[in-house]
Amino acid sequence: MGLRAKAKRAGMRCSSLLAGLLSDKRGVAALEFALIVPLLMAMYFVTMEVSQAIEVNKKVSRVGDMVADLVTQQQEIHKSELEAIMRIGEATLQPYNRSTPSITITAIEVTDEMTPKVQVVWSRKLVNGVFSQAEVPGTAATIPAALKIKGSFLVRAVASLNYTPVITWAAADKPALGLTAAFDSISMKETYFLRPRMSTTIPCPDC
Repeated sequence: MGLRAKAKRAGMRCSSLLAGLLSDKRGVAALEFALIVPLLMAMYFVTMEVSQAIEVNKKVSRVGDMVADLVTQQQEIHKSELEAIMRIGEATLQPYNRSTPSITITAIEVTDEMTPKVQVVWSRKLVNGVFSQAEVPGTAATIPAALKIKGSFLVRAVASLNYTPVITWAAADKPALGLTAAFDSISMKETYFLRPRMSTTIPCPDC
C-alpha cells in the first residue's frame, strides 16, 4: 500500500473520529448541570436572605410600636416594668438571634411656656442585653415640629438592629470580595411617638 493511500486512510479515520466527537452529546447534560447549579444555589441563598431580612425589619418596627403602646397604657411606671417591657420587645425578634436589638424608651415633655422647651423627663435603654439610663432628665430632646404642642407629654420608643446575614465573611477575605463585603450587616431602625392613654403624664419615680 502506498504512502498516499495510508495518508488518505488516516485522514478519513481522523475525520470519522472528529465527526463522532462532535455528534456525541452524552456529556452535555452533566456540563450544563455543573454550570447552572452554582447560579441556582446563589439565587436560592439570596432569595432566602432577602426574605428573612424583610421579615426581621417588620419585627423591628413591631418592637418599637409594641413597646411604646405598652408604656403609654400606664398611669405610672417603674424601672423594673420598663425593663420587662423591653425584654418582651427583645423576644419579639425570635427566632432571629444573630444580633441583639437596641431599645430606648424616653418620656418627653413640652413645657407650657411662651417659648416651650422640649426636654427629657426620664429615659431607659437596652443595649447588648444591658439596661442603663439613656438620656439625662432635663436635657433637650428632639421631636417632630407637628408634635411640639405646649403642655404635651410624649413617649418616644426607638428600636434598632444591625441585621447580620446568614452568610458572613472573614475579615481576611473582605479585600478580595470588594463590594460584597459591604453587606456585613444591615442597619434597621424605627422610631415611634405616642401620647399617654390613661393620664396626661406617665411618671417614673425610680428612673
